[in-house]
Amino acid sequence: MSNNTNIACPCGNSTQHTALLYHTCCRPFHSNSLKAASPEHLMRSRYTAFVMKLYDYLIATHHPEYLHGLTANSLAQSPETHWLSLEIISSSGTDLQGQVEFQAWYKDDTSINAIHERSDFQCIEGEWLYTQGEQFDAIFPKRNQACLCGSGKKFKQCCL
Repeated sequence: MSNNTNIACPCGNSTQHTALLYHTCCRPFHSNSLKAASPEHLMRSRYTAFVMKLYDYLIATHHPEYLHGLTANSLAQSPETHWLSLEIISSSGTDLQGQVEFQAWYKDDTSINAIHERSDFQCIEGEWLYTQGEQFDAIFPKRNQACLCGSGKKFKQCCL
């Protein structure tokens, strides 16, 4: 885990168009000093855990009945991913169940793509846990929209 408290949180959460810093956004979840209050909070903290390679946190926040043999070690053995940004499309829930649809943008050797998923969550004894998700094709920005890499340029002038 990074000791740098002045980095913008990878999850992209912001208040009044100002990015939240990691130490005030997702770090409290990663250090177990705070529990996610909603499925969206958990989704954001899990994305940040992927970016920061906090695999133990990912396993701890994954419902044990849905792990199917997944371990922190197996996650660490996965190919390196260059994560770009997280886009929350929708978020909904009740006291005990929730869904978050998102796109987690990444870059590989040749192109940009996204994991587009509608994730399911359950709240068990006051703690939100990821269960499973349904995958969809990525929805790319239009040419004149802001680039998903965060450069501030239009998509056509940057990563397209």
